[in-house]
Amino acid sequence: MIRPELRAELVRWSEVVTGLVIAALGLWAAFVARDSFFQLVAALIAGTGLTLAVIGWRRMRFHRATDGPGIVQVLEAQISYFGPETGGFISARDLVELHLTEHGTCWHLIAQDGTRLDIPVGAEGADTLFDVFASLPDIHMQSILDALDAPEQVLARPMWLHPSRRAATRRLH
Repeated sequence: MIRPELRAELVRWSEVVTGLVIAALGLWAAFVARDSFFQLVAALIAGTGLTLAVIGWRRMRFHRATDGPGIVQVLEAQISYFGPETGGFISARDLVELHLTEHGTCWHLIAQDGTRLDIPVGAEGADTLFDVFASLPDIHMQSILDALDAPEQVLARPMWLHPSRRAATRRLH
């Protein structure tokens, strides 16, 4: 009954809309409540809704069209990539470097033991990497989103280094 294009857009915006609806209900409850305790609870609900909407917006910006080769799967902190020519596995706990390469079309992951894994940004399931990347210590997700949206991509861009790697590359002067 609903066109497939419209359904895809509704699914794409669902987290943002859900967060905004929760925030609106929280604001409405805050204005209707007569007791300050219930107003505070309603304001907390509104804040939670706004937070969910912002996270949904970031996830939506991270998502790319699934026109890249291969399939990405994240299961119990293990990143798996099954590609037509290459593939591999890396534990998210072992990640020490994250790069955006090939003019913004490929994630390059490096583990502690030197294992390297290249994952196309547009691979099916690559949007599940958002949660993995967001869990990395001291990562700035906004800079990753900005790099993905940049009109002119550089050949390779380091997005994150493990704190132990940053200390090793720090300059004295």
